[in-house]
Amino acid sequence: MRSDSFDAIVVGGGLVGAAIAWGLQRRGLATALLDEGDTAYRASRGNFGLVWVQSKGLGAPWYQRWTRASAAEWPALAEDLGARTGEDLGLRQPGGVHLCLSDTEMADRAARMARMQAEAGNHGFEYRMIEAPELRAMLPGLGPRVVGASWTPYDGHANPLRLLHALHGAFTQAGGAYVPNARVEAGQAAPRDFAVTAGGRRFAAPRIVLAAGLGNADLAPRFGLSAPVRPQRGQVLVTKRAAELMPMPTTTIRQTQEGSLMLGDSMEEVGFDLRQSPEVMRQIADRAVLCFPWIGRLNIVRAWSALRVMAPDGLPIYDESTRFPGAFTANCHSGVTLAGAHARLLAPMIAEGRLDPMLDPFTAGRFDVRAAS
Repeated sequence: MRSDSFDAIVVGGGLVGAAIAWGLQRRGLATALLDEGDTAYRASRGNFGLVWVQSKGLGAPWYQRWTRASAAEWPALAEDLGARTGEDLGLRQPGGVHLCLSDTEMADRAARMARMQAEAGNHGFEYRMIEAPELRAMLPGLGPRVVGASWTPYDGHANPLRLLHALHGAFTQAGGAYVPNARVEAGQAAPRDFAVTAGGRRFAAPRIVLAAGLGNADLAPRFGLSAPVRPQRGQVLVTKRAAELMPMPTTTIRQTQEGSLMLGDSMEEVGFDLRQSPEVMRQIADRAVLCFPWIGRLNIVRAWSALRVMAPDGLPIYDESTRFPGAFTANCHSGVTLAGAHARLLAPMIAEGRLDPMLDPFTAGRFDVRAAS
């Protein structure tokens, strides 16, 4: 079978793979983006859409720094993609809040934020704990059960479907080869010499990036890598459109650029089960109404579930193969938040052929160390 030759192959056409592929193509590398299609367990299609920093990195300051770096790259990413494709990604970064419904929640949140600030050290981490009276002036219609919130200036949200469409559009406009319905059927690895068969075609390149989400668990060992990821189900409810009432997003509620409200944040360990749970949906709706009673007057018009890509410790996995240099893997559950970093920071590292030492704490080797201890 004849091979189509490229400078790089990216396996996985979701938000993670598309951002990396666009970043590589943007740097002049002829890149093939292999997308399995709708048969895949796409985390991208269920993404909540937050560009979120304040809940990331407790006990792992390197993750906090990576997330903040990505949030800082987001304005340039949105501007660049918008200019190239005409897509308005709906990026808004006014800061964000995590609402607390009891004094215990407020105290726990304050302790968490203080610890994150201490762990940040010289890198800094700005936050405020806001009591209910001030918070009600910031968020109209806040419910009486809300006692306060944490706030950071880094947070925001965007439209994940428009982001994915813009990444694909910019990638192909720049000459990238998008290959749909291309499930990897076979792969051959040698240092800086990789070949995969997908969708009845053979692709060859000196670099390969595995960004296939939950599919990476099976793919990674073929290229001297490890991706111990598991599915974690999340459910989302969407209301009818309403007048703009939320000037900033919260951890579990955001108002989209079209006006609908998205409610979510469930974390369910149910394997590959994509069914929806009425009990979990009720819990999501109940908390939303406690936070903003006026939400109870809105009809739910859509609901879905999707599977996050989770490592054993919940942090991303970025790795390069020592056995087969030129092979990389990228795994995370924050495809929207980390899109800025993937396109503008990680892709240049892959283009140069080596990950920056700043990503050393994210390698899959951290799990081997724990297993041996």
